[in-house]
Amino acid sequence: MSASEAEERAQFTLAMRTSGIDDLELLRALERAPRALFMPQRFADISGRDIAVPIGCGQTSPPPSVLAAMIVALGLEPSDRVCEIGTGTGYCTALLAQLAREVVSVERFQTLALEASARIKAFGLGNVSVIWGDGYDFHEAGESFDKVIVQGLIEPPAHEFLKLIAGEGVLASVFAGPGRGDQRIVRLVAGREGPVRIFEFGRGRGLRPLERGLSRGL
Repeated sequence: MSASEAEERAQFTLAMRTSGIDDLELLRALERAPRALFMPQRFADISGRDIAVPIGCGQTSPPPSVLAAMIVALGLEPSDRVCEIGTGTGYCTALLAQLAREVVSVERFQTLALEASARIKAFGLGNVSVIWGDGYDFHEAGESFDKVIVQGLIEPPAHEFLKLIAGEGVLASVFAGPGRGDQRIVRLVAGREGPVRIFEFGRGRGLRPLERGLSRGL
């Protein structure tokens, strides 16, 4: 690693700390997986900033601080099996895979799924499966997970995604108010009995509504 790369990573880590991310394992994962490795090459020069970045197929990669806050909301344990809805470039997937036992990531755009899978393989992660599928219908596969993270704006009560949770699992995502102007990072805790409990983890930004259906690309 060159001196300039080391400095950029240090500055990025400091920016994450400033945004409120203080989980040491997550900070180490962020440092080990530079965002530029997972972004389109033409946006490599801005990948180190805490901003949303276009990634193709009309989609965007949310700001790193938002992704990190969503991961904090999950409360990951090393033994967790995690489902990610919305693979995107595979950046968040790579962070999750460093913190959990297994990650199954579902992406509705085949182009993005193939590209993300190649990036993750090149990065050397062997506990990830990237699936081309519709996240809204993925619960029909009958799989269950300890934690679920949805990279996209969804509406409560998010039944399609809660069905993916085993026992008293956790779902992290972003809810949006009218006009999508008030995005909120939320943690939903599914109890064996009684209503789902919802906790807020601050403001979100840079996320687009999660869409239904499959697409090969745009």
